[in-house]
Amino acid sequence: MAHILIIEDDRAIARIEKDYLEMSGFSVTLAEDGETGCRAALTGQFDLILLDVMLPGMDGFTVLQTLRDKLDVPILLVTARTEDLDKIRGLGLGADDYIEKPFSPSVLVARIRANLNQYARLKQGDRDRQLRAGDLTLDPRSRRVFLAEQEVALKNKEYELLLFFMRNPGMVFDRETLYERVWGLEAMGDSATVAVHINRLREKLGEQFIQTVRGAGYRFSAE
Repeated sequence: MAHILIIEDDRAIARIEKDYLEMSGFSVTLAEDGETGCRAALTGQFDLILLDVMLPGMDGFTVLQTLRDKLDVPILLVTARTEDLDKIRGLGLGADDYIEKPFSPSVLVARIRANLNQYARLKQGDRDRQLRAGDLTLDPRSRRVFLAEQEVALKNKEYELLLFFMRNPGMVFDRETLYERVWGLEAMGDSATVAVHINRLREKLGEQFIQTVRGAGYRFSAE
């Protein structure tokens, strides 16, 4: 039974989320503010964190930044904000996915299942040989990445996206396919998540590895 931590200050929304997740077979713990949520996340054993952006005191972005480098679990942002800059900020800080309010409980459960299943598959598949492309090395056993023998710190989904690319060199994937294969769900018309993570990888690794194929998508170059 997966254990979910919900950090949400609106008690009515938190109760609805908790009830539907428990009916779907999850174990759920609630935290009503950012500081309480941070303490719970760092002291408990959770498989996924559902994090509201608009929290009193310590907001969701601050919580995410605090937890991301310490926890290797999916973190999903829940936001009423629709501005792309807010989404980009959250994804850039290491959120694995985001859900916009209002949402249906069935969509919430589906997104959580997809992220948990994809995370489990990637962890299972991490027992592979090292992958190399030029001076870039990815070690699935330790989930570490090195560029010219210097370790590069990647967020969860940055690492998983790079792993997918390096396992499929030379193949062209559009944003929707990348979202489905790495995040585990159909993109539902929103490609911002993939674009942000590709930009982050390019910032950290350079422009040479992930190439844009105009009108088609992206391709990983192993040369």
